[in-house]
Amino acid sequence: MIYHRRTGCVEQEKVLGDSLLRFAYQSAFGKLLHWPLFAGPLFSRLLGVYADSRLSRRRIAGTVKELGIDLSEVAMPAGGFSSFNDFFTRKLKTGARPLAGNDGCLISPADCRMLVYPQLNGDCCIPVKGARFTVAELLGVEGAGLVEEFKGGALCVCRLCPADYHRYHFPAAGQLLKTWRLRGKYHSVHPLALQRGLRVFSENVRQVSLLELKDFGKAAFIEVGAFAVASIQQTFQGTAFQRGEEKGFFAFGGSTIILILPAGRVEFSADLVEKSRENMECLVRMGEDIGQRIF
Repeated sequence: MIYHRRTGCVEQEKVLGDSLLRFAYQSAFGKLLHWPLFAGPLFSRLLGVYADSRLSRRRIAGTVKELGIDLSEVAMPAGGFSSFNDFFTRKLKTGARPLAGNDGCLISPADCRMLVYPQLNGDCCIPVKGARFTVAELLGVEGAGLVEEFKGGALCVCRLCPADYHRYHFPAAGQLLKTWRLRGKYHSVHPLALQRGLRVFSENVRQVSLLELKDFGKAAFIEVGAFAVASIQQTFQGTAFQRGEEKGFFAFGGSTIILILPAGRVEFSADLVEKSRENMECLVRMGEDIGQRIF
């Protein structure tokens, strides 16, 4: 169940491949498939090859219908989509995701189901359900020297599903300081996997970017790969960026973005905090207000 922020209603999430996920994570036989399916990139890359092929176009219409995707906001390419991945990484029409507030407003980097954690326990995030994880684990060896700066800080988890717009954007203006990639597994990021105690966020393949955000200070922007994610693509190539500017996209599959901010710099929106305490994800769109700077 998820909280739909724009309607104020609690809804049942539509999950593409729900029966496969339940088989893989809730059945004894399914657990035997964890190594070939999730331990490495091979199976996900094979799915990616298919999703890039013209043959995969026939899956588009059924997926749009099953997940209720609104094509009226999509910037449709001339001649239609060339493959399922072309559809999956679609761009939106100008104005489809207006940016909320002003520079002191932190915006959602993606269309997602969001959980927020206003204050970490040291460098540790302790979800109501699922395995705990630490900033040190998320950043890896390359980011070990940054852990102290994020102790007691704030964190948000943005889970993207196949129904979502899969391009992601910068949550505030600033500069890109450093980026690195961490090798790992390809488990699903769906709550079904998290509730099994799998250390998905700290063990899956990740792309980490260290940002200096105007009004919010140093931040870690972490793109987490997952099952069937053929690739994490960085479209931003510069140093200075604007709030809402595109940073990259996930190819086919569900994925997650984790944003870590230092202590005392952001106050998350009250509705997100309230629902997150109940361990209920909030359906949020890219560009929506998710927090304000603390003066």
